[in-house]
Amino acid sequence: MSVSAEIIAVGSELLTPFRQDTNSLFLTEQLNRLGVEVIFKTIVGDDRAHIEEATRLALDRADVLLISGGLGPTEDDLTREAVAAALGRELKRDPGLVGELYARFAARRMKMPENNLRQADLVAGAKALPNLRGSAAGQWIEGTLDGREKIVLLLPGPPVELQPMFLEQCAERLCQKLPQVFIATRVLKVAMVPESQLDSRVAPIYSKQLRVQTTILAAAGECQLHLRARAVSLEEAQQLVDDLAEQLEDELGELIFSREGETLEQIVGYYLQMRQATLAVAESCTGGMIGERITSVSGSSRYFLGGAIVYSNELKIKLMGVPAKLIKAHGAVSGPVAAALAQGVREKSKARLGLAVTGIAGPTGGTEEKPVGLVFHALADGKKTEVVERKFPGDREMIRRLACQQALDMVRRKLL
Repeated sequence: MSVSAEIIAVGSELLTPFRQDTNSLFLTEQLNRLGVEVIFKTIVGDDRAHIEEATRLALDRADVLLISGGLGPTEDDLTREAVAAALGRELKRDPGLVGELYARFAARRMKMPENNLRQADLVAGAKALPNLRGSAAGQWIEGTLDGREKIVLLLPGPPVELQPMFLEQCAERLCQKLPQVFIATRVLKVAMVPESQLDSRVAPIYSKQLRVQTTILAAAGECQLHLRARAVSLEEAQQLVDDLAEQLEDELGELIFSREGETLEQIVGYYLQMRQATLAVAESCTGGMIGERITSVSGSSRYFLGGAIVYSNELKIKLMGVPAKLIKAHGAVSGPVAAALAQGVREKSKARLGLAVTGIAGPTGGTEEKPVGLVFHALADGKKTEVVERKFPGDREMIRRLACQQALDMVRRKLL
């Protein structure tokens, strides 16, 4: 039997551009470990009617409901009242929680405001979940609705309070209440392949595997194939996703750069170390982004010698030894100059591989002959220099990110 869950985050601040609901990410991960699938996530402002409505809807479609936030002492903390109304139950003040609140304030030699007593109100039948890191107690509520067993958890909003409360007081209790189901996942990553093109190749494979849920997520220069399967044992669930992953790998071959969730810069580092190779970079339009990504990996000093941001023509000439006549003849954004940059940084650094990028990131600087988004990538190994010309879409940030991805993937493919 499958168990579904819904998460409701309460707080008007979460409906602004300034705050993000991170609790639902944590809770989803924990629920998945218990074999529970999250089917809906909702954010609701501090409005009693809206919280009550969201609670009713969630109870109609999910077996487990987790609500975070709105358990404070102020007038806009309305989760307790709204949930009680949605369940058709009363609120009852718990004497034990009242005593704990008074003791908490007394320990700090402070007089407790009267409104803090609201935090001692429990939905009838609920069990209090002590909060060792704050004043807002959580609540565990069980009951039958339309013949189905439901579990409702009320949790405090601050992550530093919610996370330990769930791990210490809810996870094991949920595990005992729920049927034993396991979820296994795999993530395959592909670089520089459009989402539609990728799906046209893999859809005939994954669409036949009804027990594995497949989702394709696209980012700048990267697509991810997320595989998820449920089974009565972790071994069976893992076998389901591994079997499908193997079929997808047979189809895509070297297009897949990651099979266990690694980043492209991590994979490039693995290959450089395996080949006992070193790398140096010369960047123009990417302005150091490639070097930043490579050095974000711990231990990158073993294979990355360094780089130069040669933005101006003068520095391309002085630092990388690009002939001035080459820039005059072809322009700074060109295949020959990219090749000269790659060769120059390789020779200057004594690296085995020299990588270079030059392009027009925009939004200004483009021409009809060389439009915004035109980027040349070059990789030199001392024997030959490979040059790739690409025309990337998007704004300045997107173009720079795509250029970095293309450059790193060139290194990966070279080392294959």
